[in-house]
Amino acid sequence: MIGTWLLLLVSLGVILLGCHLFTNGIEWAGHRLKLAEGAVGSILAAVGTTIPETLIAILALVFGFRTGAGEDVGIGAILGAPLMLSTLAMFVTGVAVLMFARRGRRSTVLHVDEHVMKRDLRYFFIVFLGAAAASFVPVPLLRWIIAGALVVFYGVYVRATFLHNPPPKVREQPGRLALHRKSGAPPLWTVGTQVGLSLLLLVAGAHIFVDALTHTARVLGVRPLILSLFITPVATELPEKFNSVLWIRRRRDTLALGNITGAMVFQSSIPPAIGILLTDWRLDAQSLASVGTSLAAAGTLWAGLSWRKHLTVGELFAGGAFYCIYVVWSLAQH
Repeated sequence: MIGTWLLLLVSLGVILLGCHLFTNGIEWAGHRLKLAEGAVGSILAAVGTTIPETLIAILALVFGFRTGAGEDVGIGAILGAPLMLSTLAMFVTGVAVLMFARRGRRSTVLHVDEHVMKRDLRYFFIVFLGAAAASFVPVPLLRWIIAGALVVFYGVYVRATFLHNPPPKVREQPGRLALHRKSGAPPLWTVGTQVGLSLLLLVAGAHIFVDALTHTARVLGVRPLILSLFITPVATELPEKFNSVLWIRRRRDTLALGNITGAMVFQSSIPPAIGILLTDWRLDAQSLASVGTSLAAAGTLWAGLSWRKHLTVGELFAGGAFYCIYVVWSLAQH
């Protein structure tokens, strides 16, 4: 058992190292390609930081059937990501806002691009509701059509993001590239090399994590879905969402929250589409409750934007409250 826990820690270390290299490389790719802040936050950074979670889900579904727990781990990872992003990640960001406001670095009001935020939330509502609805469709062919529609919707979202986010006239240079310690902008081939290396680390770390998590659940006698819903997204995604904390400190609120909401759109469309294709996609009460919690937390953000045209720490802290309610309810069921 001790060896399994060590494997979990090692795999998380590899995953987080890969995340750091990937995010650093993606920021430079966006800078060199002169992409807009909304596109970098909602697409490049968001997708980059969701790769470990997505890989864990895919590897669990593809290779986990030999243990009998692959479907539980995969579905838990798929549904746990939007849950963590819409609740816990928003709460952590709210704590950062409050902390920096008390130090006089900023106000407690988040001045975000309303168009960017509402667009992300709108697509999140559509695709996540569609993914949940697929669980009630008895005909496999119809479920596969829904899976295809989720992918198409994400493509439409990416197109809309790039079309409606013009590049800024003044661009802030990212931190120094890990594989290019010299001063000045790194060449694109160096950026590409770092991104490729980070992907290899993410694949290796995710594979080790799936095996270790499955073994841990079996030893503890806990359903893998439960561990996967809570441990996997918090361990693989939440650390990388601290990028949003750094952006909050620099008062780049659209980039900070776009990193989270963009990841929500991706995680509620592409991974569920894969889950629908590779499993029977029969969501039980535990899974459906996680979907409802995620949608309720996102609805709080939408209400704040619609009412005041900006967000405050109150809407972000509400995410933490929703997460606690879901945890307590889950523990009560088991």
